[in-house]
This record gives sequence, C-alpha cells and structure tokens, in this order.
Amino acid sequence: MTILETQGLAARNAARVLAVAGTAKKDEALEAIAAALEANASRVLEANAADLEEARENGMRPSLLDRLALDEGRIAGIVAGVRQVKSLPDPIGVTTKMYTRPNGLTIGKRRVPLGVIGIIYEARPNVTVDAAALCLKSGNPVILRGGKEAFHSSSAMVAVMRDALESVGLPRDCIALVCDTSRETAAQLMNLTEYLDVLIPRGGAGLIRSVVENARVPVIQTGTGICHIFVDADADLDMAARILYNAKCSRPSVCNAAECVLVDRAVAADFLPMAWQLLKADRVELRGCPETRAILGDWVVPASAEDWDTEFGDYILAVKVVSGPEEAIDFIARHGSGHSEAIVTDNYFTAQRFLDQVDAAAVYVNASTRFTDGGEFGLGAEIGISTQKMHARGPMGLEELTSSKYVIYGTGQVR
Repeated sequence: MTILETQGLAARNAARVLAVAGTAKKDEALEAIAAALEANASRVLEANAADLEEARENGMRPSLLDRLALDEGRIAGIVAGVRQVKSLPDPIGVTTKMYTRPNGLTIGKRRVPLGVIGIIYEARPNVTVDAAALCLKSGNPVILRGGKEAFHSSSAMVAVMRDALESVGLPRDCIALVCDTSRETAAQLMNLTEYLDVLIPRGGAGLIRSVVENARVPVIQTGTGICHIFVDADADLDMAARILYNAKCSRPSVCNAAECVLVDRAVAADFLPMAWQLLKADRVELRGCPETRAILGDWVVPASAEDWDTEFGDYILAVKVVSGPEEAIDFIARHGSGHSEAIVTDNYFTAQRFLDQVDAAAVYVNASTRFTDGGEFGLGAEIGISTQKMHARGPMGLEELTSSKYVIYGTGQVR
C-alpha cells in the first residue's frame, strides 16, 4: 500500500469509531484541541515563521503573505473558532422527518456523517484547524492536503491536534495530514475512491479547476470569488463608498473580497471620485472602462477583457460604468462566479429585483460581500464557500458536512 492508501485505510477505520462517538466525546476532543493549541502557540508560531521565511525567499506577494501569516491574535481567533464549533448543536443523529405509511411502516430520515473527507487547500494555515474542527464535530475523519507554502504550520497544528484526540480516547487518525505536497500526491488523493467519500478543494481558480476536472472522488466545489458591488442610481453614495472600500481593502486576498464595482451612469461622476479618495489610501490599482477613465483620468489603467473574469486576490479593482440594474445583472450573469454579489440602493423594488435575478450563493443589499463567512453567518468556522447547487451552497458549516439515511420501523410487514 502507498502512504496515502495507508492513511485512507486508517481514516476509514476511524470513521466507524467517530460516527458513534456521541456529542459529549466530540466536544471533549474539541476542547482538548483548543487547549492544546493555546499551550503550543509558540510551537505553531515558530513553524509559521519558517513558512514565512521560505515564502519571502520565493517572492510571495504581500497579500498572500498576509493569508499565510499567523500571530498570537490569529491563533487566539483559531482557538475561539474551535470552541465556537464545540458550542454548536451536533447535527449527527437528528431526525429531520418522521411519518407513518398506510401499511404501518414508520419511516424516518436521520442525519449521518458524509464519511471520510479529503480537503485540498493552499497557503491558509487556519484552514487546517477550521476544517479539522468542523469535520470532527460532524463525525467525519479528514485527510488534509495543504499547500507547500504552509507545510510547517500545518504539520505543527496537526501534530498538536492528533495528540489531543488521543488524550481523550479518540483515534489519532480522525485527523491526518498528507506530508508530500507534490502534484503527484494531489492526483493520488483525487483518485482515492476506495477510502474517500468526498473531496473538497479550497483555493484559487486553478486548484479548483484541477480538482473538478481530474478527481474520481465526488467533489463539493468551493468557488472562485469574482464578487461584484453594484452602485445603483438610488444608492446612498457615502454608504456605497464605505461598503466598496471594506469589500476590497479589508482583506483583498480572500474569496469574499470584491473584485469588480459596477456603477450606474447616473451617479458615476459623483461616486467614483468619492470612492477613489478611500481606495487610493491603500494604493488600489483601478482597471476601468473608458467612461471610468474619462472621470478619474490617468489614475485608471484601461481594463482588458480578462480583467472582468479575474479573481485578483490583491489591491486591484475592476471598474465599469453601466446603464442601470438590467445591465449590471446581465454583466454579473456573464462574469460572476456565483459566490457573493451586492447592490447598494435605497430603492426597495430595485433591491428585490437584484435579489431575485442574481444567481449566487450569497446576495446582499446594502452590505459588504466580506460577510460571506461561516462565522459571520453564525455557522462557526466553515469548510469553504460552495458555489455549486447540489447538496450544499454558500458557507459550509456542520449541517452541510452531513448526509442522511432512512430508518424504518416495522411490525412484521412484508411486500
């Protein structure tokens, strides 16, 4: 057996234990993980420092360095996320419906774990813990395959979590890390059909496309975040500028950051200079249409056709002036990724039209797209933002990591 097959078999064996562990035992394990991460914070930070040093030597851009970096505050946030997951209701064993047939059979539908979950992700060490905590609470062993950029950080955190699991009597193999970060191993994981029940990619467009196109294991697609803010003619422009600034600049490397702003022609001459006053403080590069350039001049780089379909993940913003809601909605339909879209308007009917016609996992009225997040939605940490329409859509919390089975009670019925 290969190393990966051995990990898969161990996870499959652990699944039978974890599926019936019960809420109290899983919560005990989550508390042990949280306490162990607190106690070993210096160990994790030392490992993260090694990752950051290698990333800088390899020329990683600042926005991605920010995604990779950990500090005491971020570790405290990760620990808080584990405890939040612990505090959430356990979805496993919940009966979602129960009914009796004319023949006397009582039929129920019950939530059960998905099984062994594989997760392929990039330079986001927090995902290592978020994913492990969510999978643990929902009764699913997880095999993590992070990017090489965060390997030292992920290795340290997984070692801490596996020790914590063992300390409370659960199998260490409920959480496993693929130590070979080569493309060949990623390809093996995508085809580990004998042991994996589902595979979840979390990262940029290239990673997600590779997994979707090459995996034989069923995939839950978490999507690229080409998110738009549409500033309507009836918008409060000051509010719109603040929303846009937050959506673009609060953390540009994440998938719920805005990549494109659409501005109604009726307010473009007033709104764009107002928004630019905020954006230029963070040295945002604007890539705009001819009308945008006519208003803001040489501050704007001419937009290419590719810019409308790019998740920049950086301090870059595409800007387009549109004729109104119809053009904005049509533009989003052609160029959006189905992640998060927002309209800023005081017109109730325009807002409702936008909500009804825009096809995305999360659609906002007068709020930043940056709220598309499991924690912000009250779901605890999330495994990713699903942009597909089957099984799960939007932030994937505990319930989205479950399947179901029918349980049937009879009194001797035969057919």
